[in-house]
Amino acid sequence: MGLKQVTAITAILMSPLAIAESKDWKGEAELGVLKTTGNTEETNTNGRLGLVHEVIDWRNIGDFRSAYSEAEDETTAERYRADLETNYKFDENQYWFLRGGYEDDRFSGYDFQSSATTGYGNRILRWGDESFLDLSVGAGYRFNKLEEPDEDGNRDEEEAIARLAAQFDYALSETSLFRQKLSSEIGLDENNVITESETSLQASVVGNLSLKVAYRVKHVSDAPPDSDKTDTETSLSLLYGF
Repeated sequence: MGLKQVTAITAILMSPLAIAESKDWKGEAELGVLKTTGNTEETNTNGRLGLVHEVIDWRNIGDFRSAYSEAEDETTAERYRADLETNYKFDENQYWFLRGGYEDDRFSGYDFQSSATTGYGNRILRWGDESFLDLSVGAGYRFNKLEEPDEDGNRDEEEAIARLAAQFDYALSETSLFRQKLSSEIGLDENNVITESETSLQASVVGNLSLKVAYRVKHVSDAPPDSDKTDTETSLSLLYGF
């Protein structure tokens, strides 16, 4: 296992200890196994840290992920991803968002992928504290760098984008949660559409420890040459909520 992977997993495991005493913070750290198809077809070690900081007018969200596998001393999958979002709440349900995302996937055909968007969101449905439906729409800019130059000799992909997103959380019981997240970033110049869906179910095992199963799909309509358009991930993780 490489130094970058050890560092990422250590950060995921230690971060809850550093912020657990702050009443404005909540989050979840998970560690498990990940089965992928598409550009990599491997069983990986995966880690994730999700953080939410919320006060009266503001909500700040961070999501950090890593996945890694190797065979015969060669790396066969390696990915690091960070998504950061801040929301200014106009009232209980409506908010303005500013969001940035960065992904470094060694086997995707990209050196890295990044985007920044801003727009309007609305928590259009709410049931208690744990169940809700969020919808958001916005616009921004995408900048990706290809691993290999395209037919015109360019490695940079950049264009204005529109972003549509939804998140549905539903508490099945006091100890179990269903979550569906969907987003689409639509290129306004080259019409490259990147769509992601994540479906997950988690159930409490004991105390703050839960078992989580998730299925994630990412589709790139105009993928780099020799790269698959669709990647899937199926994961089984232990999750610690704080």
